[in-house]
This record gives sequence, structure tokens and C-alpha cells, in this order.
Amino acid sequence: MKKLFKILILIFCGVAIFTSCKDDSDGIPEWPWNDNSTEEPDDPDVTEAKPRYVWIDAAANFPDYANSKENIAKDMVKIKAAGFTDIIVDVRPTTGDVLFKTDAVDQVKRMDVWGNSGYVYYERTETWDYLQAFIDEARNQELKVHASINTFVGGYLCPYNLGSDGMLFRDDSKKEWASVANLEDGLTNTMDLLNDETDSGAKFMNPANDEVQNFVLQLLGDLAKYDLDGIILDRCRYDDYGLESDFSTVSKQKFEEYIGETVTNFPGDIMAPGTQSLPSSQPAYFKKWLEFRVKVIHDFIVKAREKVKSVNTKINFGVYVGAWYSSYYTSGVNWASPKYDTSVYYPKWATADYKNYGYADHLDYIFLGAYASVDKIYGSGEWTMEGFCKNGRELLKGDVPYAGGPDIGNSTGWTDGGQSAKIPDAIDACINNSDGFFAFDLCHIKKYDYWNAFKTGFDKYLASIPQ
Repeated sequence: MKKLFKILILIFCGVAIFTSCKDDSDGIPEWPWNDNSTEEPDDPDVTEAKPRYVWIDAAANFPDYANSKENIAKDMVKIKAAGFTDIIVDVRPTTGDVLFKTDAVDQVKRMDVWGNSGYVYYERTETWDYLQAFIDEARNQELKVHASINTFVGGYLCPYNLGSDGMLFRDDSKKEWASVANLEDGLTNTMDLLNDETDSGAKFMNPANDEVQNFVLQLLGDLAKYDLDGIILDRCRYDDYGLESDFSTVSKQKFEEYIGETVTNFPGDIMAPGTQSLPSSQPAYFKKWLEFRVKVIHDFIVKAREKVKSVNTKINFGVYVGAWYSSYYTSGVNWASPKYDTSVYYPKWATADYKNYGYADHLDYIFLGAYASVDKIYGSGEWTMEGFCKNGRELLKGDVPYAGGPDIGNSTGWTDGGQSAKIPDAIDACINNSDGFFAFDLCHIKKYDYWNAFKTGFDKYLASIPQ
């Protein structure tokens, strides 16, 4: 069950195989695709084409780009020709190391990938600035450039006995930064879970830990020094153990400070050990604990925005989240508008104050993973691409423009390719029900040769815009 849960989380959250939105200086909304617009996202300029983003995951594309500026340049030409307007470059993969200049943590030197000889490490031997190379070549094609980071990760345990990478594995003193899970057999630091058959994947840090937050803020400050159009936080959430995280001493102390009480039976009065889904009988502090977790993430989002804007006010600040809001509470995230009263729709797990920690109004843009099956493109409600995007309008309440998009490599029916005919439908369902479109991931476009399919879909969309 645990392994299935982790696999689903990894797939749906985009692992490769993913303050107000007003300008700080003059109070005028600054939408990413039209800096001079004063229109809210629920009243867009129909003559203005919406942005089309392509995500470039670090690990999945590492063999192509780690040592080759030529490959980067070649693919920027193809991205532009296909009709994309923006690229999103992952510069902090799940190992927690980086592909941009900073003194806070090591540079990525290798990534685990599937190669001709099986599952292996691919080494980076070049020393040129990976992010800057993408910026240079994208600018040559008049593409906008956004950088994404995996936020609360610090290491990666590879499967198949390949080993591990990242700060949490290199530095024993950082073990207290790692998430503590409330498992059936007791509270367990996730750095003690090292069976690569059951515990492989990203090792998360505790979002409530002040030292962890300060570390990530330093990374963001350095990243904001680049000539970027935007910075996007991925995995700005609790870890893949879901409701079982985080039950560290730090989190207990901060929770007690938040509620002004002492929890004498910890963690039992919050959640029974091993709880992975909504319990039928809820302990005394269960819903208050969920409220506390979304407050932790909300407050960090505020700090992260302030850090980015303190370096460059012109950089757009945003996040990627899974569009499955009804179950996203297990990750400790409320990405909706504070005007959306979650408790009205989800009283079983949301308190009346849960809505206060919706963070949409602190973003310049947001990316909703509409990661439905290949046969669930059109429809209503969650788990159709169209439904995911339509729900976004209600959940975000016009606080922030959003782009919805599919995972064209990992979601059901997409994994073996051969779905060129479905790409234009996916574009249509998402871009016409949100403020933009994004596709995860570039590696799938290349692997399955979807270039013409995307051009067809984008051309159809552009032809539909009144001139």
C-alpha cells in the first residue's frame, strides 16, 4: 500500500520518469503575458493570445542537456516553431542540488536515468552555467524563461541499488531537517527509511523548520539574480508520506504555539499512527492540525515571494500544484483563494479558518497539473482535463491567472506514446478553460515526436482568436 501511494504521488506530482499579484511599485496587476494589462483573469482580452509553456524536467532531460549547449539551442528552435511561447526550466531536481549559481548547496554532478545499459547515473562533466545557457538560447528565439525548483527536497534515494544523492545523504548534521513520519511502528525520521525497494524517491525536509525555510530562501535569492521572467516553486508541500508527515519535535512545538495548548498524547490526539486517509473517527486535533499545516505552507509562500521581489520586482512568482484540490489537503497545501470557503465544500477535513491560508492571492501565476487519463480530456469535475481547469476558475476566484495542462508521459494511456491525435484536444480543453497552457514534459514531446501535434493544436487555438 505504501509503495502504491508513493508511486501515485510521484506520478501525479510531476516527477520525471514535475502578497498579492499586484506589482509592488504601483499597485497595478502584472499578468505574465501582458505586463501593461489591467484586466482581471476572469475578463481576459480575447484578442491577446494566451501563453503556452513547456516544462523541462532536469532529470528526464539531463542526458540531452547536461553537457551540450548545442542540444539546448537546437531544441529551443523546435519549441518556438511548435508554437510554445515560454519555457520552464527545472534547476533544482529532487536530489536537492542545483543547476544555477549559488553557494548554498552543491551543483548537480550526476542524475539517475534510464540508459541503453539500464538504470545508470549520467555524469555532468561541463562547468558552464546550465540555467544561463537556457536563458541565452531561449532569448535568441524570443521565448520567455521561467525557472522552477523542487522546494522542500534535500536528497534522493534511487531504486535498483543505484545509491543516493543530495545534501541529506552527504551531511549527517542535516538529518534533523528531514521529515519525520508518523508510521504504524512509530515516529520515524525518513532518513532512516533506506530500503530502496519501498522507500526510494525524494527525501523531503520539514517545511515547518525555520532553518530549512531560510536555506530555501537563500536559494531563491540567488536564483532571482538571473534574467528570468518567472520563478516557480514545485513540491512546495509536505512529503510523499502525505498525512503521515511531519511529526517532528519542531512541528509539535509550533503546533502547540499555534493553538495555545499542550498536546499531551502526541501524536495520537492528532492522528493515529499510520493514518494515510481521512479517518472515520477523528482525534481531537485532527482538523486543527490540517489547518496548521496549510498555514505553514501559506506563510512560507509569503516569505518566498518577498525574497524574490526583494531581488527583482519584475520576476513573476508562482507555484505548480496538482489540480486535484479535493485530496490535496493530504500534502498540506491550500492553493485556492482565501475567498473560497473550503469548509463549506469539504467539512470533513477543513475548519472554518482553513480558507484563511489559501495562498492564491500571493502569486503572480499558478500552474495546475490537469493530469487526467488520455481518455478523460473533456468532462466536468476532477480527473478530466477540462474539469480540472474549469474547477480552477472557481477555486482561484480571479486572484491569479493560471495555466492548466496535461502530463503527456506518465498519466494513464499516455505512457507508451502514439497519442498525437489527442494532443490538440488536450490543448483545446485546457487553454480554453484557463488563462494559459502548459505541457509536462519536453522529454515526452521529443521521445514520441509530438512536435507537429502541438503545432496543430496551437494553430487551431490561435485561429480561433478574434482579430
